[in-house]
Amino acid sequence: MCLLGQCPLRTGLTPPELKSFSSLAGFHTAPRGAGEFLSITTKLERALEKVAPLLREIFVDFAPFLSRTLLGSHGQELLIEGTGLVCMKSSTSVVELVMLLCSQEWQNSIQKNAGLAFIELINEGRLLCHAMKDHIVRVANEAEFILNRQRAEDVHKHAEFESNCAQYAADRREEEKMCDHLISAAKHRDHVTANQLKQKILNILTNKHGAWGTVSQSQLQDFWRLDYWEDDLRRRRRFVRNAFGSTHSDVSLKSLEDYGPEEEEGMKSKKTFRSQSVVSQNPETELMLEGDDDAVSLLQEKEIDNLAGPVVLSTAAQLVAPVVVARGTLSITTTEIYFEVDEDDPTFKRIDAKVLAYTEGLHGKWMFSEIRAVFSRRYLLQNTGLEVFMANRTSVMFNFPDQATVKKVVYSLPRVGVGTSYGLPQARRISLATPRQLFKSSNMTQRWQRREISNFEYLMFLNTIAGRTYNDLNQYPVFPWVLTNYESEELDLTLPGNFRDLSKPIGALNPKRAAFYAERYETWEEDGTPPHHYTSLYSTAASTLLWLHRIEPFTTFYLNGNENKFDHPDRTFSGIMRSWRSCQRDTSDVKELIPEFYYLPEMFVNSNSYELGVREDRVPVCDVELPTWAKKPEDFVRINRMALESEFVSCQLHQWIDLIFGYKQRGPEAVRALNVFHYVSYEGSVNLDTITDPLLRESMEAQIQTFGQVPSQLLIEPHPPRSSAMHLCFLPQSPLMFKDQMQQDVIMVLKFPSNSPVTHVAANTLPHLSVPAAVTVTCSRLFAVNRWHNTVGLRGAPGYSLEQAHHLPIEMDPLIANNSGVNKRQITDLVDQSIQINTHCFVVTADNRYILVCGFWDKSFRVYSTETGKLTQIVFGHWDVVTCLARSESYIGGDCYIVSGSRDATLLLWYWSGRHHIIGDNPNNSDYPAPRAVLTGHDHEVVCVSVRRLCCYECFVDYLSGGPCLVHTITGDLLRALEGPEKCQKPRLISVSSEGHCIIYYERGRFCNFSINGKLLAQMEVNDATRAILLSSDGQNLVTGGDNGVVEVWQACDFKQLYIYPGCDAGIRAMDLSHDQRTLITGMASGSIVAFNIDFNRWHYEHQNRY
Repeated sequence: MCLLGQCPLRTGLTPPELKSFSSLAGFHTAPRGAGEFLSITTKLERALEKVAPLLREIFVDFAPFLSRTLLGSHGQELLIEGTGLVCMKSSTSVVELVMLLCSQEWQNSIQKNAGLAFIELINEGRLLCHAMKDHIVRVANEAEFILNRQRAEDVHKHAEFESNCAQYAADRREEEKMCDHLISAAKHRDHVTANQLKQKILNILTNKHGAWGTVSQSQLQDFWRLDYWEDDLRRRRRFVRNAFGSTHSDVSLKSLEDYGPEEEEGMKSKKTFRSQSVVSQNPETELMLEGDDDAVSLLQEKEIDNLAGPVVLSTAAQLVAPVVVARGTLSITTTEIYFEVDEDDPTFKRIDAKVLAYTEGLHGKWMFSEIRAVFSRRYLLQNTGLEVFMANRTSVMFNFPDQATVKKVVYSLPRVGVGTSYGLPQARRISLATPRQLFKSSNMTQRWQRREISNFEYLMFLNTIAGRTYNDLNQYPVFPWVLTNYESEELDLTLPGNFRDLSKPIGALNPKRAAFYAERYETWEEDGTPPHHYTSLYSTAASTLLWLHRIEPFTTFYLNGNENKFDHPDRTFSGIMRSWRSCQRDTSDVKELIPEFYYLPEMFVNSNSYELGVREDRVPVCDVELPTWAKKPEDFVRINRMALESEFVSCQLHQWIDLIFGYKQRGPEAVRALNVFHYVSYEGSVNLDTITDPLLRESMEAQIQTFGQVPSQLLIEPHPPRSSAMHLCFLPQSPLMFKDQMQQDVIMVLKFPSNSPVTHVAANTLPHLSVPAAVTVTCSRLFAVNRWHNTVGLRGAPGYSLEQAHHLPIEMDPLIANNSGVNKRQITDLVDQSIQINTHCFVVTADNRYILVCGFWDKSFRVYSTETGKLTQIVFGHWDVVTCLARSESYIGGDCYIVSGSRDATLLLWYWSGRHHIIGDNPNNSDYPAPRAVLTGHDHEVVCVSVRRLCCYECFVDYLSGGPCLVHTITGDLLRALEGPEKCQKPRLISVSSEGHCIIYYERGRFCNFSINGKLLAQMEVNDATRAILLSSDGQNLVTGGDNGVVEVWQACDFKQLYIYPGCDAGIRAMDLSHDQRTLITGMASGSIVAFNIDFNRWHYEHQNRY
């Protein structure tokens, strides 16, 4: 800056110093070398060659400022703007610049005028320096922060990478472990399945009717056990052979002294928890739903669907079975459920092997396609269980660690809801619904009120949705005592005094005992425990085993929990009347009944010859002593069931429901009704998850099992009563429609032109069918689809139509009546000449669209369309001529089972697809369908067969010595051989009821009635060659017809004759009932059909005695 500011030359003046300096410019000294003798001017010009123009430009630019500030010693201007600057600008010499910059005036001016600017510059420099320093520090800090953050991110990413690697490795190890577990479990299951298959083959070969069977084997004692199979009403009635059965001859009896310590122990367990805080008895701790549809957990479903690998979900679980709770692992794939028990668990190792022999599912596998319903369940009062119902009519129950796991499991299973029986959608949210939600959403209460379902069916429905299950004896289904008279010789079910007051709990029926319980509640003094009327519940595992201890597997369960001893003879279940008296007098006995009292007569029989001791009155304990009015167990069960369905019970059953499932279950109403039990029996009273001490938790669980578990509360308002039978007298489906016989016995007679005997009648008359009709087939194989008009009901009944009131119920097939399309109704394929055409040669599908015919010479049976008469399928499978066909009830979609019997002494079970209308479920392989099972055990031709749900009943005839009726399962297992008395040979007809009773007609007019378990219940002989028999839908009435042309109605249980219809002019060859059980259609030998008016309810005892 100093160099730029020093130029004190005056324009137009040449100072003498400058002149003298200029004169020296041309002075040259002889050079000694290159550049040594250059002049000073030359040197300056060379040094300032590049900077001089810049200096001149600066002087010119700052001329106004310099002219004012650059002054001489006398104040004169040293640099005059204009001439001096122009001269300097045009000059090429640097001498003027040097002289100006080196002058004293320039120095003074600079010191005077530039000092202040320099100071400001210094200050500005300092400020700029500080600002720059702050900026640099800030930038440095930011850079350090960024670097530190990047370092931290690098560390985090590295740690995350290591964690992911470790997690991936752990997942792979877990997956490998799971795969190994599944492989080992599959091997174990295969081993178990192989053993079962081997045992099945041995049973088939070595039973009395097997290839290796001998007569001596029939003399050996057979042991039987109750099967886990359930029928449509959830009844377990079927007994199967028991490979582990015995008489338990090594078992002793308890003495009275054995009961003392147990009672003291029970009191100790009560005292242990008196200091526990009582949780509010609020049932609303159940697993509640969120949302109204299956979108509740779409995210969960999506996560599950995106999971790869063999297992969708794997979790710890407990298999809950009667008297067994086994820990293990539940694994769910996309198509199957697996459970593998932890055999190393100490608790499992302590379970008796005899008990495990009766426990199914320890190494279980269940297909998704077999799942029919999924229910939420409680276990030990905690809402952490699930019960899965399968297509083979069995169920399995699991308990999980928490409710979240329950939800995950449900959303990993198929969308089946709780099945199709209760009028609820098949959605996962229904499986997770609370019992109260299920009750409110279901249509079962309305159906019960309208009497479309029985009292038994409704009670079983309430038990099912309230969490009662066969798999947990602490939550076994509970049914009421309904009778009070167990002493009379005859029981009159029309007398109110013979029925219990269902508005009171069992403990309050006796006034003296009710007063005792009321006083106990009012004077309660024990601290820490809320007051209650009863210590024990009306249903516990102990009481259930007490009722059922005569039949396996409950005998083994009973002994396992009773120190391998039978009860003292005076304390065991030895008689109905004794148990009823105990429930009325003993202050510690408030037991209600179980469902088996209404359907299982075998529970009252000591069929395995157990040594149960002798009572103090010297009466040995063996079979249960029945009331005097019941001659045999079947009589007791039948009459007890009649009482349950009676009008007296129907009118007050809702009050008992209020006590067990309703608003009188807890709270002030329960106190008023004398219906309060120990607090640990109620849902919501105990939260096991809050008990961290294992010993305390185990004690609490034992206490819950001891006191029993109250069912889930289904409603908090009074249950609606059942509608009166008289109000519903026009409902055809009603069990009690008491009407006068206003119509004649014979409704109509329809004569076909062919005059060929009508050998088959199928009345598929449901209104929802596209063509409700009575399909008939004659001996000449001419079939007719006779349209059905639902006009039989009285005025006001469903289906009644004023427009159709003048029509007859059956309209002849127009193709037959007009003789215009007989070719569409004639089956022309040749049958074997030795076959006698009868009703067993034909089967009509439930929709009336197809007819199955057998008896052809090529050993096949064939399927024909009823619309066109054309052949649609030929089915081969037998080695000889097919002699009979039968069809099961249809399932949803029209699917059903078809059974074919043959002269090759076998039966084949086929599957009819209602969707594809073919035998078999693969339309691409309809030419070669495979049977589902092969049923063996016969020696000669099979002449008739009947199928009922999952039991297949068939009989064959040995023309030399006769033969029995064999009972098979659809899997091919031979259950029973129904052998009649000596005179009952050569069975010809068979009919099976929904109650499991099998009516067999033998040659020479002999009838026998067998139970599902092979017991002969009744027999009779008639003076007619019977050609057709059928049972009413409830199995209570039998209808027969034969060559005499007379239709007779019998009471099925004892063959008591109820009614004889007017005789016809020709023999009866076939018969069937309309869907409403109001019209009987018979096929006659004269080539006509006759429609009879029939009302089974007019033979009901209540109708006969009251109306």
